[in-house]
Amino acid sequence: MSSSFYVGQREFFPGVGRIPFEGRDSDNPLAYKVYDADKQIGGRSMAEHLRFAVAYWHSFCGAGHDPFGPGTRVYPWDQGATPLARAEAKADAAFEFVTKLGVPYYCFHDVDLAPDADDIGEYRANLGHMVEIAGERQRQTGVKLLWGTANLFSHPRYMNGAATNPDFAVVARAAVQVRAALDATVALGGSNYVFWGGREGYACLLNTDMKREQAHLARFLAAARDYGRSIGFTGTFLIEPKPMEPMHHQYDFDSATVVGFLRAHGLDRDFKLNIEANHATLSGHTFAHDLQVASDAGLLGSIDANRGNPQNGWDTDQFPTDLYDAVGAMLVVLRQGGFGDGGLNFDAKVRRESSDPQDLFIAHIGGMDTFARGLEVAHALVTASPLEQWRSERYASFDSGAGAAFANGQLTLQDLCAHAQQAGEPRQRSGRQEAYENLLNQYLLR
Repeated sequence: MSSSFYVGQREFFPGVGRIPFEGRDSDNPLAYKVYDADKQIGGRSMAEHLRFAVAYWHSFCGAGHDPFGPGTRVYPWDQGATPLARAEAKADAAFEFVTKLGVPYYCFHDVDLAPDADDIGEYRANLGHMVEIAGERQRQTGVKLLWGTANLFSHPRYMNGAATNPDFAVVARAAVQVRAALDATVALGGSNYVFWGGREGYACLLNTDMKREQAHLARFLAAARDYGRSIGFTGTFLIEPKPMEPMHHQYDFDSATVVGFLRAHGLDRDFKLNIEANHATLSGHTFAHDLQVASDAGLLGSIDANRGNPQNGWDTDQFPTDLYDAVGAMLVVLRQGGFGDGGLNFDAKVRRESSDPQDLFIAHIGGMDTFARGLEVAHALVTASPLEQWRSERYASFDSGAGAAFANGQLTLQDLCAHAQQAGEPRQRSGRQEAYENLLNQYLLR
């Protein structure tokens, strides 16, 4: 990464230098307390384990708007005379921020990076221009693209969905954006390409042919995959589950639903899942649950790191600060051998009331320290605590004898009944939940 603090004609975050690691005794809000990029954990650096990314949309496009009022933040990069001039300044601000933060990756939607346009030629020209700018900024700073995607949910044309829209003209128009976003992702060396079906679902079942819409979604994803492969994209396509909001019901409800959908349509060889914490909790699961479901299927690809508010019923996208969530997530990631080409993208936004430029740095620092500590604790639990042994011993009856025969598919139902008759009433075995919870707390405090 370049040591330069800014890459354009001006500095957008004056007074903030490269964020240092100062350790746990530091009271400096603009310093890492836990995240030490070069620290070795199990043979890899923290940076290699965590693969942090900054979300272009929340960090540089979101000004704090909510349903009850306009934005509270006035960005200096939004003062240009033309949409393209403002987009160029925003790119300079984004790469300055990411470089100062010391994060290796960023992520974007097509219309975060470049001005949108209803005219297809103008839209493509805008995006092509900004891809050239972003490519030059990547070369200057060493920052890389974790993944790209297309925004198929904000424009009014997508009010009834994109790939699942009942109007074929809208489906075709969505293809324009996906093709352009795939071109941009390949041009910028992106490791992954994400589909978040923000409106791929229904608001009213009375007017919806659900079977037909899901078949169209599968066909659209297959066409996108085929195009991506044809232009040299060798990375992973990712689906990001979410149960609702904005639609009443979305077809990518949770990990289990998406895994089933991908397998039913033969897409699981090219697609994996990008799990967002707040989406998992909105579906009635924990963050760790949806990660585990995806991982058990061999389809956990990446994570959007954030959290919700348990008192709210919508997607608040707050920065992650819950150590228990971070430990649970990193246990899943470590047990599957790491992210591969995925990473931890901060799909999170500072609160509407947080209006100082430094707040964006502080929010990311807190999230990064949270996951760095989660990594430390999860690694210690897996390698130095009795956790894995306890879990293994709990299932030891399936490791030999009749239990192993059953697990290997060698026993019939009659065989099971005969075994039960011979063995008699099973002995009660404690789940020892409190011991596991106390063990986690013990390692958190170390």
